Amino acid sequence: MPKAIKIFDTTLRDGEQTPGVNLNISEKLEIARQLDRLGVDIIEAGFAASSPGDFQAVGAVASAIKNSTVACLCRTVQDDIDIAWEAVKHAVDPRLHIFIATSDIHMKYKLKMTPDDVLQLTQSMVRYAKKYCSNIEFSAEDATRTRPEFLYKVVQSAINEGATCVNIPDTVGYTLPSEYGKLIKSIQQNVTGIEKADISVHCHDDLGLAVSNSLAAVMNGATQVECTINGLGERAGNAAMEEIVMTIKTRPDIFNASTNIDTTQFTRTSRLVSGLAGISVPPNKAIVGANAFTHESGIHQHGVLSEKSTYEIITPESIGLTANKISLGKLSGRAAFEHHLVEMGYTLDKPALDRAFDKFKQIADKKKTVTDEDIEAIVNDKISDVPKTFILDSFQVNSGNNMISTATVSMKINRKDMKGTHVRGNVMETENSDEVLVTEAATGDGPVDALFNAIDRLCDMKTNLSQYSLKAITGGTDALGEVSVKVEKDGKFYFGRGISTDILESSARAYINALNKIVNI
Repeated sequence: MPKAIKIFDTTLRDGEQTPGVNLNISEKLEIARQLDRLGVDIIEAGFAASSPGDFQAVGAVASAIKNSTVACLCRTVQDDIDIAWEAVKHAVDPRLHIFIATSDIHMKYKLKMTPDDVLQLTQSMVRYAKKYCSNIEFSAEDATRTRPEFLYKVVQSAINEGATCVNIPDTVGYTLPSEYGKLIKSIQQNVTGIEKADISVHCHDDLGLAVSNSLAAVMNGATQVECTINGLGERAGNAAMEEIVMTIKTRPDIFNASTNIDTTQFTRTSRLVSGLAGISVPPNKAIVGANAFTHESGIHQHGVLSEKSTYEIITPESIGLTANKISLGKLSGRAAFEHHLVEMGYTLDKPALDRAFDKFKQIADKKKTVTDEDIEAIVNDKISDVPKTFILDSFQVNSGNNMISTATVSMKINRKDMKGTHVRGNVMETENSDEVLVTEAATGDGPVDALFNAIDRLCDMKTNLSQYSLKAITGGTDALGEVSVKVEKDGKFYFGRGISTDILESSARAYINALNKIVNI
């Protein structure tokens, strides 16, 4: 019988530590629901003690998820454990995930503690956490650079105090697959009672070996793998869940193992995380990259046309791609749109559905057909919504190769949110007593620069645009354009997205989305 491998997803915790990623609560909830739909065994919702926002997000995920275990990370500190439990206690199956560094270099320079201190703290804090719940995971940070004899002692002490899972992280991506496999096997041979706990692995990709190391651990007895969607994470990232799961599924002759993952949800999940995190998936990325099932060579094309298995070791359908994409158009009604959203895996409340349908109709009037990719972009854009202090009303841009670009922008600004926000430009009353309509003009080095300068003048907000990217979501001259911006203010970064068939409108909406996050997050 195949060995069951638990999948522990840390996209919402370690994945959010990807430089430049900043997810709000609604975005985290949407990702968590999709991870639950994907069949993830454990969702690490965050590090509750790190900030009030993370505490709220962990609590929201814990209350919303109905199938997966929800875990919260905490240091070997009583206050951390107390806060983590308060955040995660309403989960159907809560888990406390406690960690402490065990390598000599970490103990000396980071913790400034002796091995005996670390051992004692491990025992006391696992015991302390056990009073809250039975599901306790212990992680020995930087385990692969820890002296094996000391690692055995720490793991042994955690199990003795009731840890139900022990994690052996390759925190800095240092080890090689052969070394990691031997380490996992040696822990089984040298720790009494190890069979009472899951052996988990958490690998980073600093040397590009995170997936290989994780798989080597599975081959040598690990029963849980910690990973992220698209390999997001600190520095070079974490092991990519989709690569690990599909390798185990594709090579049963090697692993004789199985997971609970519904692999047909991988494409949907990858796109959701990519869109909300603002981190594009490289086209040559394994499993979920745009080119993963594209054949350019004539020889390859001939082979695939004759028999798909000549050049495809997994099928597109197995990860949620379909040969025939369902498209909707301007004549489609609300019922058809809602039904198709459900088929795609989205469940929206009525206000969100209303906004998404309105946007769908606007785009459908400009395009012959609206594809699944368009619909995903529409819904992801609505998920990313924050309270709208600034609302784009209209704009006009004059630009050319022999003239100075100018832009005139009109925005509605919510009166209730105007505290602390100085507004410039021509101010007019609107039919809505809570809003004013403000107009301003500016010049710039090109149409987008002029547009952003006009918006800046309207809001009188000093920011730095650190990143601007544009991509076509679908093909054709009427393709939806998705603009992503990263704006820096007071040392913090804010991510904004906008979609439209008009590139300038996408740009304006993305920039305003980021400004709304500045004043509302």
